[in-house]
Amino acid sequence: MHSSHLLLEEPIRMASILEPSKPCFFPAMTKIVGTLGPKSRTVEVISGCLKAGMSVARFDFSWGDAQYHLETLENLKVSVKSTKKLCAVMLDTVGAELQVVNKSEKPISLQADGIVVLTPDQGQEASSELLPINFDGLSKAVKNGDTIFVGQYLFTGSETTSVWLEVSEMKGEDVVCVIKNSATLAGALFTLHASQIRIDLPTLSDKDKEVICSWGVQNKIDFLSLSYTRHAEDVRHAREFLSKLGDLSHTQIFAKIENIEGLNHFDEILQEADGIILSRGNLGIDLPPEKVFLFQKAAVYKCNMAGKPAVVTRVVDSMTDNLRPTRAEATDVANAVLDGTDAILLGAETLRGLYPVETISIVGKICAEAEKVFNQDLYFKKTVKYVGEPMTHLESIASSAVRAAIKVKASVIICFTSSGRAARLIAKYRPTMPVLSVVIPRLKTNQLKWSFSGAFEARQSLIVRGLFPMLADPRHPAESTSATNESILKIALDHGKTAGIVKSHDRVVVCQKVGDASVVKIIELED
Repeated sequence: MHSSHLLLEEPIRMASILEPSKPCFFPAMTKIVGTLGPKSRTVEVISGCLKAGMSVARFDFSWGDAQYHLETLENLKVSVKSTKKLCAVMLDTVGAELQVVNKSEKPISLQADGIVVLTPDQGQEASSELLPINFDGLSKAVKNGDTIFVGQYLFTGSETTSVWLEVSEMKGEDVVCVIKNSATLAGALFTLHASQIRIDLPTLSDKDKEVICSWGVQNKIDFLSLSYTRHAEDVRHAREFLSKLGDLSHTQIFAKIENIEGLNHFDEILQEADGIILSRGNLGIDLPPEKVFLFQKAAVYKCNMAGKPAVVTRVVDSMTDNLRPTRAEATDVANAVLDGTDAILLGAETLRGLYPVETISIVGKICAEAEKVFNQDLYFKKTVKYVGEPMTHLESIASSAVRAAIKVKASVIICFTSSGRAARLIAKYRPTMPVLSVVIPRLKTNQLKWSFSGAFEARQSLIVRGLFPMLADPRHPAESTSATNESILKIALDHGKTAGIVKSHDRVVVCQKVGDASVVKIIELED
């Protein structure tokens, strides 16, 4: 992987661009989050998605009930066993989402320059003149001239399936709007986004809490995607709620930044959250188009320096209906990787798209190509400078391991960890080779029974760029004698050989604890 490392700043032989890429066990260092739904819930399709490179499965509770998602999850478990590909589970909340209620599910045609009324009276039938919504405070939140966007759930931005409205007047709780473009709203669920308007709805709704308490607890979710995060307090409230739900106290919270309010409080939110999802669909409505790239680059940089995963959404919308992405989309995926993104999140493309497996495969290939020209040297220097001196003990070990691996052209970095923190810190420095995180389970008890930790920590690294987990035998503690460490190392190296990431005479950098000391060592593999 590291041997073909190029730099965009250096001259590239044009003919080399046409050379086919070598197949690799890991499709890319950048991870792919796939949203499972109608077109991607059978064992066959999910298995295809896992083989193509999906490492996190997202379950979106804005639509579908708990039983529907449970059936999909059961199919995911079967697929994980059959493909032997580990996959984490992400629960995506509804949050402060405004929705148009269309009980009949009939298509609604709206004509440009016509009038449509948004009403909180959900008993009314949706039509070309009247759209019932799930929020009774809209008339108090908007003013004349404000822009409102209505689109099919997980809209792709196509003007035929989404409509722009301009507020013309308020009549009690109703909002009268002028239609700016002709469109047909099709499907059962449409979302409504009022540009740069504060919506007074809770970030964690009662419905969200109910789903987390039942479905989330039952399935021990690895990640909670907190939709419409607007303040650091939203994350603190969600964490406090999870802390009372047994195993979910380990669940990582990813704050989803979807509007101007979240953008304005980004730094405080980043401090509290375990990771950030840049929801570019809604942000693209709140922000002027020319500012979207600037927010992405600034937000991803801040996440990188904090060592927290940054996830970018809405990259290959056109693949919802097409087998190939547009040129702009392909470039967009690559630019997200060059910006430092940890993972690409696919929404409509896998949920209702016609080509879920092909989409994951193509995105993975684009990511892998972009990673070859990622300027790791510059990134490493920036990160070290940002961290400053004196470094913490762990930070120093992590950066030294990466520096050593690059200098000796190691094939892989192997890190022994219990919490996953050491491995994540190594990945923060973006080594050009994979980081194999060997998670050592810890024995714990609630006075009634024994259990092992480790599975959460292993799956949670599946959203971090360049980090690939394996669970060690629980009989081997993380801090142990050299004999047991050598035993685990042999298993890890055998796993690497099977995966095709290490071979005879390769060099490997190993990061582990021996007693109270942290050790970085370089080993050369024999025949």
